[in-house]
Amino acid sequence: QNDSVVAGGGAIEMELSKFLRDYSRTIPGKQQLLIGAYAKALEIIPRQLCDNAGFDATNILNKLRAKHAQVRP
Repeated sequence: QNDSVVAGGGAIEMELSKFLRDYSRTIPGKQQLLIGAYAKALEIIPRQLCDNAGFDATNILNKLRAKHAQVRP
């Protein structure tokens, strides 16, 4: 099984999802839930790409989230 992470399809959506999740934690009320739901919806694209390629989408998305969460210099 090959579950390596390769930049490309879905990378922008994962980065936008991370940004929106982080932003949603800074605001109160229903807006936080709406922005969090939108962030989750953006992850549908990389999830579908994983499914189409026959990979374990949950495992790959967790790795992608971890990579996008790393602090960059």
